[in-house]
Amino acid sequence: MTGAITGDYAGSAYEFNNTRDYNFPIITGESGITDDSILTIAVADAILHDKSYGECLHYWGNKSNPPKGGYGGLFYKWLKSDNPKPYNSWGNGSAMRVSPAGWAFNTLEKTLAEAKKSAECTHNHPEGIKGAQAIAASVYLLRTGSDKQNIKNFVETEFGYDLDFKLADIRSAHTFDESCMDTVPKSIVCFLESRDFEDAIRLAVSLGGDSDTLACITGAMAEAAYGTDNIPKQLITAAVYYIPEELSIIYHSFVQKFINKK
Repeated sequence: MTGAITGDYAGSAYEFNNTRDYNFPIITGESGITDDSILTIAVADAILHDKSYGECLHYWGNKSNPPKGGYGGLFYKWLKSDNPKPYNSWGNGSAMRVSPAGWAFNTLEKTLAEAKKSAECTHNHPEGIKGAQAIAASVYLLRTGSDKQNIKNFVETEFGYDLDFKLADIRSAHTFDESCMDTVPKSIVCFLESRDFEDAIRLAVSLGGDSDTLACITGAMAEAAYGTDNIPKQLITAAVYYIPEELSIIYHSFVQKFINKK
C-alpha cells in the first residue's frame, strides 16, 4: 500500500504536466497525494475494520478536503449522492485503490472476491471489476513469491490483457486515458520492465498520460515484489506527510497489521 501512495505522490506533479524524461525530479514543490491515495486508504479502512467498501469510500471521499487534482466527475456525483449507486464505470479508479486487498487476504480466491466487492460499489462494469481483480491478484501473487513471468502468464490467461509490448515502443505516442483497459496493462508492463521500486515509478511517470494513477498501480506491484524497504525513505516521508491525520492512523494501522507483520 505504501508503494501505491508513494507512486501516486511521485506522479502527481506530472498528471496534467506530463514528462517523458526518465530522470524527472521525483520530489517537487508541486507534488502531493491525490484521490488515488485517499481512496486506497478508504479501502484499507473497510478491510481493517470489516466495513462496507462503499460506505468507507463515500465517507472518506466526502470527509477529506478535495485532493490534488480533485475527483473524477462521475465519482464526485456518486460522493454527493444521498443514496449512491454503482454507475457502471470502467475507469481506472477501481484498480488504483485496490492494493490493500492484495495484502490482507490469505488466498487468491478471497483476494479476487474482495477486489470485486471493492470495485463494484462504483465500478460495476465488467472492465472495472476486471482491472481491480488483476491488480489485487498481482499484488497477492508477488508478495507470496510469484515471479514476473508468472504474473504475466496469469494476467494474460485469466484476464485477457495483452502484455506483449514494450514501453519504448509506445512512450512517444502515449496519451491520457483513464480507462482500466488502457491503464492496467500499461501499469503492469511498467512493473515487468522495472529493476527496482524507483525504476518502476520512473518508467510509469515518464510514460506520460494519467501519470499519478499509472505510478500508483505500478508502485503497488513494485512494493509487493521488491519489498517496502526498497522504496526510497525520502519518498515515503514526502508522501506520508500529505496524508490527513485521521487517514494516517488507518494507513499506519493497516501497514502494521498486514505488511510489517512478523
